[in-house]
Amino acid sequence: MWPLLVWAPGPGWRMLSSAVLGGGWGERHWVVNAQVRGGYRRMDADHHLTTMAAEAGLRGPGVGLMTAASVRDFRHATEEGAEALVTAGVGVHGWAAAPGPATAGPPPAGTINIVAALPVPLSPAAYVNAVATATEAKVQALLDAGFDASGTPIDAVGVAAPVARDGQAEETFMGPRSVWGARLARTVHAATYQACLSERDGGRAPVR
Repeated sequence: MWPLLVWAPGPGWRMLSSAVLGGGWGERHWVVNAQVRGGYRRMDADHHLTTMAAEAGLRGPGVGLMTAASVRDFRHATEEGAEALVTAGVGVHGWAAAPGPATAGPPPAGTINIVAALPVPLSPAAYVNAVATATEAKVQALLDAGFDASGTPIDAVGVAAPVARDGQAEETFMGPRSVWGARLARTVHAATYQACLSERDGGRAPVR
C-alpha cells in the first residue's frame, strides 16, 4: 500500500485543481495525495491513482495528486474556516520564467502539493482567483523559507468549496485582499512555509 493522505468530505463540494487525476473544475468527493518513489515515471499515473483511491475505499469523482516527499511530513493551517494542507518536496526548485529546455514525457515526482478548502461557495471566476491567490502565497512562503525560487517544475494546487444551496450567494472575488482570499492566502502561506522548512531540515522543523 502506498502512503496516502486522504480528504473525503463527500458529495456537495466543487474543486478547481491542476491534479493529474480529476483535474479541472467540477464536483469532487475526495482528494488523495499519494507518496511515490523518487523518479516515478509511470505513463498511467491517473489510472494508478484511481486504483489507489479504490483500494482506500473511496467512491465517486475525486482528485489525485502525487509527490516524492514524505506525506507524513504534511503541514496544515486554518483560519476562520479556511484551511490548507501542504506537502513539500523542494529538491528541484527554480523560477518559473527561467530559460531552459523543455522536457518530454512526465517529469519525476517531487513537488509542492497544496489542497485548500473554504467554507463558502465560490463563483467559477472566484475559483480561478483562489488558485492564483494560493500560488502567490506559495511563492511568498518559499522566499520566506529561504528558497530562491517560485516553486518546483511540477507543483500542483487545488481549491475546494461547497456547492451553493437554496439560493445561497457565491463569493465572486478571491484576491488576497478580499475577506476569504486573505484567509486563504494566510493558511496556504503558513502551511507551505512550515512544509518547506521541514523539507529543508530533514523533517525536524517543529509544527506550529
